[in-house]
Amino acid sequence: MCMEDIPHDLYHAAETALRDCMALKQDEVLLVITDAEKELIGQALWYAGRELSREPVLMMMNPRKENGENLPPLIEEAMKKSDVVIIPTAKSATHTDARINACAAGARVGTMPGITQDTMERCFSVDYKKIAERTIKLNDIMTDANDVHITTPAGTDIKFSIKGIKGIASTGIVSEPGKFGNLPSGESYLMPVEGDAEGVFIVDGSMAGLGLIEDDEKLTIKVEKGFATDITGGEAAKKLIKLLEPHGKPARNIAEFGVGTNDGARVIGEILEDEKVMGTVHLALGNNKSMGGTVGVQLHLDGIMMNPSFTLDGKEIMKDGKFLIDLD
Repeated sequence: MCMEDIPHDLYHAAETALRDCMALKQDEVLLVITDAEKELIGQALWYAGRELSREPVLMMMNPRKENGENLPPLIEEAMKKSDVVIIPTAKSATHTDARINACAAGARVGTMPGITQDTMERCFSVDYKKIAERTIKLNDIMTDANDVHITTPAGTDIKFSIKGIKGIASTGIVSEPGKFGNLPSGESYLMPVEGDAEGVFIVDGSMAGLGLIEDDEKLTIKVEKGFATDITGGEAAKKLIKLLEPHGKPARNIAEFGVGTNDGARVIGEILEDEKVMGTVHLALGNNKSMGGTVGVQLHLDGIMMNPSFTLDGKEIMKDGKFLIDLD
């Protein structure tokens, strides 16, 4: 593939991602990690990196089978020796030991699981400074809270503690050594206290590994003592159970609570963008190790809830998908 094969708008988005979001500098080493499914985007980032850094490196690997599956050891070592790592791949590398170890070594890492050309071109034209400010404000509020209660028109009704848990502001700007985030971004998230969540949540937007959820396939996930104990919802439920089964009980851990803050994103069936949509919230199953937890299973699956309402310590933060607090 040569430079002429890269669409102009995609190349411009790649420049924005590297320059504005990753703060790539001319004297830094850039590592782009991609797979056959996202090669065009990987190539666009590498070509853009040739103009923005002294040493852009492109590494290709086989697509991972599942979100959270670890990366090849050779790539993991290269990540630790790079200043900036950006990862457009079919499956998520966000919650992998490779990403955690690269950040511990001082690399700045941007993960782009499931990124599409359309998302790339559209979502890097938004005001990331504004998204960052909104995300940080919300994150501070979440970090100071103790208890969460989520409800939705579809039937979600779940409570859990976040007492003592530090939120993570995924602003889309990854400019400090050791930091990481999704690109495109815009969410505040944290792990619920392990073993605490009780209730039920209905995934009616999209589910990582499954894509968009149809109205007659809504996933009903019953939660007891922090684990999903029962999953129903037609063929979608069967597929989700199949994804979880090889990993045992840890895969059913309620791993994450996240709130989207990106007003330019929309639910399209790709979790990278879907979980950032302002007016949605999500819960994830599986790995919470990257958020400070103890569950290191190589699986992390987010489920999007539409038109949610949620409270923090009894205070209404969102009602039917609309923030009730001033974040702008």
